[in-house]
Amino acid sequence: MSQINKLKILNDPIYGFITIPNTLIYDLIQHPYFQRLRRISQMGMSYLVYPGAHHTRFHHALGCMHIMQKAVQVLRFKGVAISEEEETALYIAILLHDIGHGPFSHAMEHSIVEDVHHEEISMLFMNRLNEEFEGKLSLAIQVFKGDYHRQFMLQLISSQLDMDRLDYLKRDSFYSGVAEGNINSERLIQMMNVENDLLVIEEKGIYSVEKFLGARRLMYWQAYLHKTSVVAELILTKILKRAKELAQKDQVPECSKPLQFFMIHKITLENFDNTILDKFAQLDDFDIMSAIKAWQFHDDFVLSSLSKMIINRDLLKIRMVSEKVESSEVEVLKKKWLALHPMTEKEADYFVFKGKIKNQAYNKAGEPIRILKKDRTVEDVVEASDQMNLKALSKPVTKYYICFPKVLLGSLD
Repeated sequence: MSQINKLKILNDPIYGFITIPNTLIYDLIQHPYFQRLRRISQMGMSYLVYPGAHHTRFHHALGCMHIMQKAVQVLRFKGVAISEEEETALYIAILLHDIGHGPFSHAMEHSIVEDVHHEEISMLFMNRLNEEFEGKLSLAIQVFKGDYHRQFMLQLISSQLDMDRLDYLKRDSFYSGVAEGNINSERLIQMMNVENDLLVIEEKGIYSVEKFLGARRLMYWQAYLHKTSVVAELILTKILKRAKELAQKDQVPECSKPLQFFMIHKITLENFDNTILDKFAQLDDFDIMSAIKAWQFHDDFVLSSLSKMIINRDLLKIRMVSEKVESSEVEVLKKKWLALHPMTEKEADYFVFKGKIKNQAYNKAGEPIRILKKDRTVEDVVEASDQMNLKALSKPVTKYYICFPKVLLGSLD
């Protein structure tokens, strides 16, 4: 009886009903490590720009699993042999592909858990779960690491046209309201096939691929790299850096125990053992936001000022430019800021700084999106397409920025 109870159906605003295919998947979804993803936002600080963007990584992982089910169905229908074990391995690998994300992931990676990327933490979680589930995740881990002999299976999980991208573009576009990001994932999946053990898209699906790449570019510049999202994430990174700096001087700012642990200790991949993994699993968006709410009243001017910016959405001014920002421009603004608020040069760096962001909708040097022609030959989508703009989409675009307090706005003129 309990087994029947595990084959649940979930309602999703994007795809309608999502079914949990077997009891192992159900047990993984029920695990506290996975349930934690309900408390981690998919789009980080983007809700400051798009108020609807509050969906979670839990949501996204289930969506990925759902479209993986569709992909397996389509490929089997076209004669690609996928065993039951391989099918479950694909579901597990895509379900857990993001399990290593921390709260506001990218800000975390650059401040608290330095130099340990979420992909590496995902791997640690998967190995740990594999022990708990007595080796039932072994094949999924092999596929996830690219060690399995069937290459197309890795491409379904991680490539330039994987289930991850197909879901997040559609989902993020839906929740943010950025309609340009909407893609026809259903059509793309219907066009999938396998040729010489590689994932290919049949020629008649080429327009859907072109639309997908265009949508990806638009979503990056309009949502993920929207200047307000960028500056909010930069401020968040600096808040966490400052808090960690104070913690190193034994002035630990008030926060939850798990967050405090990462403030005090320097964590590297080498010392990331099971105890630390469990502490990491305790962290979610709520730890960060409640800490920032407390820190806006901290005695440290840097920490409190930056925290207020996030809480009240009164952010630093960010200017995006196509040319590199001169260091002299930063110095001028820094001097003006120091005249208003005496502090050390190092502290002023928290308020006035420059940087760059890069985006490439399609990376020609990476694993290509392959188009299967009518004569069974396979070609990179850029060569197969008659769309000139695909060549442009494969060029990296770099934008430069400078951030500074709004009070200095007049001094630039």
